[in-house]
Amino acid sequence: MKRNLLITCVMLLFAVVSMAQNKITVSGVVTDKTGETVIGASVLVKGQENMGTITDIDGKYQIPGVPANATLIFSYIGMKEQEVALNGRSTVNLMMEEDSQLIEEVVVVGYGSAKKRDLTGSIVTVKAAEIASKPSTNPLASIQGKVAGVQVINTGRAGQDPEIRVRGTNSINGYTPLYVVDGLFTDNINYLNTADIESMEILKDPSSLAIFGVRGANGVIIITTKKAKEGKTQVSINGSVGWKKVTDRVSLTNAEQFKMLYNEQRMNQGGDPYDYTVWNADTDWQDEMFQTGFLTNNTVSITASGDRSKFYLGLGYVMEEGSIKSEKLNKFTVNLHSEHKVTDFLRFGFQVNGVRALYPDAKGVGSALKAAPIAPVYDTESGLLHTLPDFQRAQVWNPMIEPVLRGAHNKSANYRMAGNIYGELDLMKNLTFKATFSLDYASSQSRSYSPLIYVYNPDVEGGKERLTDKESISQSKSTSMAAQSDYVLTYINQFGDHGLTLTAGLTTNYNEYSDLSGGRSQLPGYGVSIGEDIDKWWITMIDDATSATNGGSQYKRFTMSYLFRALYNYKNRYLLNASYRRDGSSVFKRTGNTWDNFYSFGAGWVMSEEAFMKKQNVIDYLKLKGSWGVLGSQNTGGSHYPAYPNITSSGSAVFGDNVIAGKGPDKLISQTLGWERNYSWEVGFDMHLLDGRMQISPVYYNKTTKDLLTSVPGLSGTVPALQNTGEIRNRGFELAASWSDKIGENWRYGVSANLTTIDNEVVSLISKDYSIINGVSRVSEGYPIGYFYGYKVAGVYQNETDIETSAPNQVASVKPGDLKFADVNGDGIISEKDRTMIGNPTPDFTYGFSVNLGYKNFDLSVDMMGVYGNEVYRNWDSSAYAQFNYRIGHLNRWHGEGTSNWDPILDPSRSVNLEASSYYVEDGSFFRIRNIELGYTFDPRLLNRIKLQSLRIYGNVQNPKTWSRNTGYTPEVGGSATAFGVDGGGYPMPVVYTLGFNLSF
Repeated sequence: MKRNLLITCVMLLFAVVSMAQNKITVSGVVTDKTGETVIGASVLVKGQENMGTITDIDGKYQIPGVPANATLIFSYIGMKEQEVALNGRSTVNLMMEEDSQLIEEVVVVGYGSAKKRDLTGSIVTVKAAEIASKPSTNPLASIQGKVAGVQVINTGRAGQDPEIRVRGTNSINGYTPLYVVDGLFTDNINYLNTADIESMEILKDPSSLAIFGVRGANGVIIITTKKAKEGKTQVSINGSVGWKKVTDRVSLTNAEQFKMLYNEQRMNQGGDPYDYTVWNADTDWQDEMFQTGFLTNNTVSITASGDRSKFYLGLGYVMEEGSIKSEKLNKFTVNLHSEHKVTDFLRFGFQVNGVRALYPDAKGVGSALKAAPIAPVYDTESGLLHTLPDFQRAQVWNPMIEPVLRGAHNKSANYRMAGNIYGELDLMKNLTFKATFSLDYASSQSRSYSPLIYVYNPDVEGGKERLTDKESISQSKSTSMAAQSDYVLTYINQFGDHGLTLTAGLTTNYNEYSDLSGGRSQLPGYGVSIGEDIDKWWITMIDDATSATNGGSQYKRFTMSYLFRALYNYKNRYLLNASYRRDGSSVFKRTGNTWDNFYSFGAGWVMSEEAFMKKQNVIDYLKLKGSWGVLGSQNTGGSHYPAYPNITSSGSAVFGDNVIAGKGPDKLISQTLGWERNYSWEVGFDMHLLDGRMQISPVYYNKTTKDLLTSVPGLSGTVPALQNTGEIRNRGFELAASWSDKIGENWRYGVSANLTTIDNEVVSLISKDYSIINGVSRVSEGYPIGYFYGYKVAGVYQNETDIETSAPNQVASVKPGDLKFADVNGDGIISEKDRTMIGNPTPDFTYGFSVNLGYKNFDLSVDMMGVYGNEVYRNWDSSAYAQFNYRIGHLNRWHGEGTSNWDPILDPSRSVNLEASSYYVEDGSFFRIRNIELGYTFDPRLLNRIKLQSLRIYGNVQNPKTWSRNTGYTPEVGGSATAFGVDGGGYPMPVVYTLGFNLSF
């Protein structure tokens, strides 16, 4: 027995010694508890300071020559340090735990990804769960009110894209941010299905934007679509159904009120009361035009993986009816991703997103606001739509003509496919090369038929009247293509306390676009009758070539760029970021400004890692940060070839008996013409308190766009010149804050809020006397962009004495009941010199607020948002040429001394009351409950019994209530860079109710 025991001990000792001498290569993946890979984690061999590495961009590590019995030490700032004994294993995967409740978030940045903690700028991440269940066909609509510094202007129209302005309007030539979908530069993301989006990063600061060069000044939104993941095969099904209804109507007069006001107006003009004998209806045209629209959104996805390959497929279908009868959207989407690991150091893959969209034949609501309520919808005997009274029928048709007789008469089909193929090679231990080739191809075609319109008119013999002389057909087709190639090197390494990430690359981008359009028309009785036969809605069906019209446009553009970025940290405490990009573009090649340079610098200090911060337990994490940079703007003054003038007609000359038409350039081009440049900086801090329950991130930003592409007026008789001149500044504060906690074991709650102030000013623009005029909107030096220009109303003239004692009005003759304008310049008279800023469409601040509650498996979320301090210009209820229905506010009109000191007399012949003035300016501030959602997640233990992985059901209400002071449908009124906030009637914002489920197995 003793001999056997001795032999056993000797063998065990021999095994231990052999294991200690055996060298192996150890590798693995480091993740956090959310499944995200941990980049830059330290992996050291215990007791051997010179043996170790850090995890790469995919969270992977590899250490050769490690004793088989060694112990690995895993560490990362903010995470608990962990020791793992190998015991002969060559593969060790580890899930790290937070040292506090601070989660180390990985964000996608330009040409790569990084830990948000290592960055010095303002990047906000919106996860898929925050937008997936919202009933919006465009994913951008769902981020409204969620991100500080981002103003989203939505419309209620099915399929229409929202307007996005990041930190204000930066240029007179555009405001649209750059969208980057899986690395591909694009101008919109309406081809994506919300369910296919993994995350959305909004980049706002110069530190993160400079690497996008000439495309970065208006902000960048990076979208990462869902990709294949490692693990077992999983099938997910998401479905929702719902309905929507317009609840906020414009308050207009009914038939009785209209008759009273219109008769009064006629008497004010010296006429007799109107004869309403055949006009005794009481029609609510909004009720007639609007419908309860139904919608459904369904997606199916499958992801699977093997030892070396991963696969993801997502299919989606969206149907949404519009708020106006006959409007309907259909959208089919596909998302396909596959990746294959050839070897441990070589990977290939591809990503494709496609869509087939049938957009609605969009209709307007203007006629429903203007049509008199005294007209019936139909003539009961003939069944024809009824015409309107003679005082408006020439300018306003029966509102139901568009949805009933012309509805769904524009057939459009839009196809788009965008994707990439890529290869990734690990050249060295810490060096990776990735090549990506992307293509975005879109084709859109439409054909529309305008029929002969017949209505019933009681004033014509027989009652039947034809409003159109001809039937017509038009067709159009457009194609666009963007081809992009990216070649990027990424180096990640840790040198003791020094962490370094370097990115360098070459990228090219080619864009081309072309469109053609044509149309023909014919008189009734000639040629082939078209009618409602859709198969005949082609221009070839009309053989009258003399009626043919045509048009077209096209452009091409090419850009090549070099880029570089360095992210450095010392002890994960002191941070330095630097970016550089050199862009070469075909746009300004003619003026010699093909190339331009853009760059930024950022610094950060993680103060919470200092020794003096360890003695307190309130602040868990505190990072001071700031950045400065020069960004580019892709705005080119509305022209794809700004360095080349257009050749247009320019008078004529007589030579003998011949008149020769002259041709000449429409503008002179500055020989130094180049890109607009944005000089931007920000400072702020990120702070987490009370065991991570509270987070605060305030930032001050300042953005100044210089060298605006501006059309400079020429001298008398000469054409204008296009030059780089002018400057616009946006500055303000952003604040994002949140709190989350638990109450006992079953209750949880969270509150988050954001606030953004915007101070916009045109610092310079040619001269103080120069303005860019677009209707009531103006751009002038010293004022906010797109401000409203007109007279300030001081009241209403009550009597002749009031007129005599007031400053003489040289704008127009005035009588009692007319608007009284203020003498702004104090010269004692009312003239055009008294016009001034009467409103600002840019809000003083925007805000959002969210509340999340949870009890066991139930969850409730409420999202709210609003804007404050902006104005809206009402432009839909007045005309000198036609009589419209009245706003309900006209019941408070002036109709005698002392009856009103704001609403003027009803008399459209008095031109002074139609001048642009503060009478038409309304408060654009509003507060809206954006979403209310209640959900229930089933217990996984129950689902396992029926072979399901997860199941959640929910109900959502979108836009249930809006508090506003404007008289239109919605205070959200968009527009162009220089003219926005002008309410021309708009489109109503409906309340949307949906019920849905998320199922996976």
